[in-house]
Amino acid sequence: MTVRDDRAFFRTTGLVAAICVMLSACSPITRSHGYTPSDLDLAQLTVGKDTRDSVAQAVGSPFVDGLTNGNTWYYVSSTQRTNGAFTPKEIDRQVVAITFTEGGDLANIERFGLAEGRVVTLSRRVTNPAVQNSTFLRQLFDSLGNIPTDQFL
Repeated sequence: MTVRDDRAFFRTTGLVAAICVMLSACSPITRSHGYTPSDLDLAQLTVGKDTRDSVAQAVGSPFVDGLTNGNTWYYVSSTQRTNGAFTPKEIDRQVVAITFTEGGDLANIERFGLAEGRVVTLSRRVTNPAVQNSTFLRQLFDSLGNIPTDQFL
């Protein structure tokens, strides 16, 4: 090999290495935050029979404990994806709300997701079939974006 061939080889090798580094910098980074129990873990719970202690043993401690009345445990998780230098985008959000009676028995298990900016009930297990669709989370998510323009001024 001549000196001219060596320079061409190193130049080509350097160019290929630079392209590989640039392409790897563009791969998406996925980050998960929080915790929501899986459907398998929630299937172990029996509405009306389990208590706060048995729920804590089966699925763990709650993320948020009863913002409204102390009888509801909230588990929240979020997944975000970042591509390169762009702003992270939320690709999934899950909220599990576990409600207890005043006596501490399991009364309701609900799983919510976020689809196109709207709260979506993914699953619900209740002892009372006449449950109202007005949980704290639903009220919170429904009130976002419903502020009249005259209140901004």
